[in-house]
Amino acid sequence: MEFNFPVAAASLVLLVGVGAAGLAGSGMMALSTVLMMVVPSMLVFGLIAFAIGMKHGEFRANSL
Repeated sequence: MEFNFPVAAASLVLLVGVGAAGLAGSGMMALSTVLMMVVPSMLVFGLIAFAIGMKHGEFRANSL
């Protein structure tokens, strides 16, 4: 499977969606708290990790 930008972005959104649905469905937090605080922080962290991973992959591809 070749990862391109749409596949990677869809994977990130799917992972955040599954995590948010599990957290909201478990009843540990109110739905408003999950949607206003948890989901945005998960997306920001995912984007930062994605950018760092992409740059690391570019570095590894160029160093061979």
